[in-house]
Amino acid sequence: MAKNDAARIWRLNFQLSTDVLIEATPAFAMLDLEAKEFFVLDGIEDRPYPAALAQHLSMPKPTMTLYLKTLQKKGFIARGIDPDDLRRHRLELTPSGRRTVERARTALSTRYGERLARLGRGEQAEFARLLEKLTG
Repeated sequence: MAKNDAARIWRLNFQLSTDVLIEATPAFAMLDLEAKEFFVLDGIEDRPYPAALAQHLSMPKPTMTLYLKTLQKKGFIARGIDPDDLRRHRLELTPSGRRTVERARTALSTRYGERLARLGRGEQAEFARLLEKLTG
């Protein structure tokens, strides 16, 4: 593979992700959610600690704090003390937050599905296989 091929592939993948996110933004807005807030909400189940979530999303901790405060004001998340370590705060989705993130995931999935529909079934399967290989 030529040196520039990797950069080209990365740019194309990033462009696809960006385009899909832009297309999903109006649906997010109807949920009172910004795109970056979606990623914070979407990550809480797997990473319920603010510092770990900030690291996963490549977000500075002060920025994460602002997003969490906003999401808490909207009623999408709750902060609690971790029962296993009383020094740590643990994030949880509220019922409203859970519904909102599910609806946002559906909107994003719909937009991504529209892009995937440009590929045949075999191409979609191969694309999924290759992504799993690259991310696994």
